[in-house]
Amino acid sequence: MTATVPAVEHVDVLIVGAGVSGIGCAYHLQTEQPGKTYAIFEAREATGGTWDLFRYPGIRSDSDLHTFGYEFKPWRADESIADGPAILEYIRETAGENGIDRHIRLGHRVLGAAWDSATARWTVSAEADGEPLTITCGWLFSASGYYNYEAGFTPDFPGIADFAGDVIHPQHWPEDLDYAGKRVVVIGSGATAVTLVPAMAPDAAHVTMLQRSPSYIASVPKKDPIGMLLKRRLSPQLAYKLTRRKNIFQQRAVYAISRRYPKALRKLLTLGVKKQLPEGYPVDVHFNPSYDPWDQRLCAVPNGDLFKAIKKGDASIVTDQVESFTPTGIRLRSGAVLEADVVVTATGLDLLAFGGIELTVDGTPVSLPDKLVYKAMMLSDVPNYAFAIGYTNSSWTLKVDIVCEFLGRLLGEMDRTQADTCVAHPSDPAMESRPLLDFGAGYVQRSVHLFPRQGTTGPWKLAMSYATDVKNLRKGPIQDPELRFERRAGAASDDAALAVAAA
Repeated sequence: MTATVPAVEHVDVLIVGAGVSGIGCAYHLQTEQPGKTYAIFEAREATGGTWDLFRYPGIRSDSDLHTFGYEFKPWRADESIADGPAILEYIRETAGENGIDRHIRLGHRVLGAAWDSATARWTVSAEADGEPLTITCGWLFSASGYYNYEAGFTPDFPGIADFAGDVIHPQHWPEDLDYAGKRVVVIGSGATAVTLVPAMAPDAAHVTMLQRSPSYIASVPKKDPIGMLLKRRLSPQLAYKLTRRKNIFQQRAVYAISRRYPKALRKLLTLGVKKQLPEGYPVDVHFNPSYDPWDQRLCAVPNGDLFKAIKKGDASIVTDQVESFTPTGIRLRSGAVLEADVVVTATGLDLLAFGGIELTVDGTPVSLPDKLVYKAMMLSDVPNYAFAIGYTNSSWTLKVDIVCEFLGRLLGEMDRTQADTCVAHPSDPAMESRPLLDFGAGYVQRSVHLFPRQGTTGPWKLAMSYATDVKNLRKGPIQDPELRFERRAGAASDDAALAVAAA
């Protein structure tokens, strides 16, 4: 007797990741292509992605929620700069009220995916509860971002093993960490560091932010005054729409000014810092970066909380470099010693492209550094594969919304033309290329060589502009000489066989 082999499940689209990008993709997919089947595989045991993973004190957005929130779901809270739990609730509420949560499979880690041109399908290898699992799909969508969820980046500090206190990375914050009355040193100067310092300062004996070099930091209102006014006068939907448009314009304007008049914006940012710190504070030492504004991401502090903590004396900034750890603290290059009970290494992320999934196309492994990115969402010569990577100079979700809209339109065009394969192919294979993330932050520079690259012209050039993406992705045509739609051999006979079977 022959054993029955269980059929492998098939979906039209498999989404990898149940964070802000994955939930957004699912919404657009079921709204614009309601006939398509889909599933969301999430490696962790909870939805929310970044906003469930990170649990450090004070975790919040560094973008306003009118632009970080979805275009289709108004952000209703008063706080425009919101904390992590509120954002997590918003993401999960979106999934629940749209029935997306029924498509999510937690604890499902995707390991690899193999494309077969003969069947026009991806065969996806995954793991669930320690057991191997296989699923096939017509399209594979990576919503896993670009950093490693397993571990953050911590430099190999000399003597760190000799330190008698606690060393914590924000990505793995212990729930039972007690820092009340203790001396805390936060190493770093980015968004995480400037969030942690004022959040820990009220309970710690003192918090010192140890930075190798300064970052640009600007105070922003936690509540958007114009947004609050619009909420009182207009419907929630209209108020959200207008506030969102205003904030998109503001983000574009600040970035444009920083590119065209970097010296002027530097002076303006420095003046803003000086106004919030005591007279004579060494602003030029601690708040005067060596790079131009927006060469790296601008750090926002709601209601100037970092400056208030410094002014009150609960926190301080030291600009120096680590020489080595000691049993009781950190010895600096200058010879000074910072005594500490707790050291937080807010030293950045470890990048990982597309969740580290191993891709093959017709048996050939996909080498990401050899691929170009088409319209910031597809890889050259990798069929039926898309991904979402947000802006580095604006709110992440602005980009995700438009990419997912385009994917819905693309699937509709494939149905219209009866294509089952879509692949981006550069007409000029010798096109000059450059890094995908053209961004000066250290965590980017450490790993960007492992990512695909962008071209210098046309749809292969990465647009870090919302207006450009609206024009090209939302309003532009789908058909493009660089985008090929194909129908696999034998598809017509398959369709005929299905029609006969149905009759």
